[in-house]
Amino acid sequence: MKRKSLEDSVCSVARTLDVIGDWWSLLIVRDALNGMSRFGEFQRNLGIAKNMLTVRLKQLVDNGIFELRPASDGSAWSEYVLTEKGRALQTVLAALSQWGCENLYAKDETRSVLVDSQQHRPIRKLTLQAEDGRELQPGEIVTRARHAS
Repeated sequence: MKRKSLEDSVCSVARTLDVIGDWWSLLIVRDALNGMSRFGEFQRNLGIAKNMLTVRLKQLVDNGIFELRPASDGSAWSEYVLTEKGRALQTVLAALSQWGCENLYAKDETRSVLVDSQQHRPIRKLTLQAEDGRELQPGEIVTRARHAS
């Protein structure tokens, strides 16, 4: 059964999920943010079937998350390089990582954490803020349709 496209939805969450809503896509982006760029690297690290990886990478390129470039070392291989749009997904992955650390592990269980590459300290918990800087709680946020300015 073919998945329904959400590309025309007024809901930005729905449109985002239409592009990156499966776990493979987000894990590929995660690996790219950690320095991977070649098909074989993604395939080995994720253990994903080659045909599945091919489809996901094509979708990510078609949606402007990655660019396909000749290998930086001059070899015959190609590299998948995150675009600015793709790099902006780091905030989404950080939010998912922090939520997972808080909600999916036992207290003494080993987990991965995001750290500052210079200080090697965990990053601050992401918060939602109003335009005036006030920290907002989930009950203080609503969704409204609005035309782009």
